[in-house]
Amino acid sequence: MSRISLALTVLLATLHFGALAATPLRPQSDSDVIDVLPAITRSRSALGIQTKKPADTREAIATSRQAISVARQTGDNRFWGRAQAALAPWWDRADAPVELAVLQATVQQGRHEFEASRKVLVAALARQPTHAQGWLNLAALERLSARYSESLAACREVARAGQGLYAHACELETRSMLGQHDAAIRGLGQLLTQVTDPDPQSWLLSLLAEAHERAGQDAAALTAYAQSLARQPDLYTSIALSDLLLRTGSNARALTALAQLPQTDAVVLRRGIAWQRMGDKRWQEALATFQERVAELKRRGDDPGLHGRELAMSALWLEGDAPRALTLARKNLALQREPVDWWLALQSAQAAGNSSAVTELSAEWTRAGLKDARLALAPAAGDRPANRVAP
Repeated sequence: MSRISLALTVLLATLHFGALAATPLRPQSDSDVIDVLPAITRSRSALGIQTKKPADTREAIATSRQAISVARQTGDNRFWGRAQAALAPWWDRADAPVELAVLQATVQQGRHEFEASRKVLVAALARQPTHAQGWLNLAALERLSARYSESLAACREVARAGQGLYAHACELETRSMLGQHDAAIRGLGQLLTQVTDPDPQSWLLSLLAEAHERAGQDAAALTAYAQSLARQPDLYTSIALSDLLLRTGSNARALTALAQLPQTDAVVLRRGIAWQRMGDKRWQEALATFQERVAELKRRGDDPGLHGRELAMSALWLEGDAPRALTLARKNLALQREPVDWWLALQSAQAAGNSSAVTELSAEWTRAGLKDARLALAPAAGDRPANRVAP
């Protein structure tokens, strides 16, 4: 998912499904360790996030924002829960303050509850049409659904809300998906000259890198990703960089890019793919870890289908079951239609030798208006697919 936060934190990292104990843990002393949180890729600490009921809206906003930030940095799903807990007194209330409603939609988006998030945003923006962050979130959701005209309309509302730089970046990202690659790349480069702080520079550089990839300019994309991470490391961009390296056959470099990241599903799967391609048997451990996390989801009563992208990745590249991967990838397209989701479905169809599915997929993204060089350059049916799957 694209990044949408005015605070310039990552969007949507792939959820981390930590394996929880089947029986209650009962520590015998204060020194007993019952859980270890994943490392955080930025400098902000996860400690100190409140878990008690907030006293007022200001406290709820601060607490939920901090938990959302940590969830994005670590991929740890528990922090989405902490954000929801902070918002609980106002959750799903039609009269909730707009800022809290937008934060609820952000949590729902992080959990892949996209339609629920869209409904909350639309209702909140009807009450406060000048909420820039809400429009940015909505623009990202529309892009995720391949509704590019609607995304552009939301970007224009960001401008009306007084956030010109973010509105322009929002529009350029969307136009890049419509094939206006040169204009998008040129425009993002111009925006970079207008900012001096490392956070917005890092964000714009990551958008520029993605635009280069859509244009088929892998070397330029690699440079932009590296520049983005040099200014401000984050989980989203590190995974995107590893995707590019895996897709272009730089498996060892991909492992280096993934080495210091928290062990989210996205990271575990990509490490497994790199190990498998390098003949390293540790790919089997990575697959077992992912499968246990999926099993734990089912034990908790959660729907693994909300994470169809990761399921299809595993089926295609680690389990070697292309027909099943295609089924999963097509189901995922009903939930989200980012370029990578089309690409994953296409790779699955080609690996399965399903030419009719390839034709159908091509027609679908053509109708949506998506133009991405990675789709046009996909290998012929029967070739081993390369990996380019973002969270």
